[in-house]
Amino acid sequence: SRDWSSDVCSSDLDYQGIGTMSKSKNNGVDPQALIDQYGADTARLFVMFASPPEQTLEWNDAGVEGAHRFLKRVWAFGAKHGALLQRATAGDLSAAALRAEAKALRREVHLVLKQVSYDYERMQYNTVVSGCMKLLNALEAYKPDGSDGDAAVLCEAVSVLLRALYPACPHLTHGLWVDLGYAARLGELLDTAWPAVDEGALVQDEVELVLQIAGKMRGSVKVPAGADKAAIEAAALASPEFAKFGEGKPAKKVVVVPGRLVNIVV
Repeated sequence: SRDWSSDVCSSDLDYQGIGTMSKSKNNGVDPQALIDQYGADTARLFVMFASPPEQTLEWNDAGVEGAHRFLKRVWAFGAKHGALLQRATAGDLSAAALRAEAKALRREVHLVLKQVSYDYERMQYNTVVSGCMKLLNALEAYKPDGSDGDAAVLCEAVSVLLRALYPACPHLTHGLWVDLGYAARLGELLDTAWPAVDEGALVQDEVELVLQIAGKMRGSVKVPAGADKAAIEAAALASPEFAKFGEGKPAKKVVVVPGRLVNIVV
């Protein structure tokens, strides 16, 4: 048998760093092997997520595994909520009476949709994929109560996810689109219109402000979105955090930074 170690030790190694894949350099990755192992959707998703189109892509096996795990999560979510989604219809949710958790999910969905739509126009596919991942995280964290309102919000959210992910992963998204009943209601995914951002869903009923007491962060306080300075001050002074950390001292001053924080000086 040949001692390959002696050949290596006696040879001069010339490392030239990361370069371009090419046949002449014999450093290409066979996409068919990747497709056979993980599927075409995983291969496409990894390439789109790993790097913006104008930059060099550094191959990473761990990244391929991560893309595959993400798609398995998408499929598992559809399977878990399939019965609820098949009986639901998105409808017009702009004026629907929804619980706070459902409103929060809708706001997250349309914030992500707004960003993803912009990124597609700029051909920034890596941030499109990261937006889809963010959307799936929000969906997995959501706990529907089985009501018609929750089912409708979930139905809308999943339809947005599938349409946003479709250009990168046409096979998986098409399968879910059909299995979850969207094709029967809205037509084939290929022919379905791009989802529109509902600006009304982005409006918050409440805002959460950082609460500082004597310059130290002590929690947060929620106030109505249209609350004026006096209402914000009153909410901060009535908070349990001020009762605990104010040490019984009267407030000398309350500083309000609109949309960001409120600081009670003692």
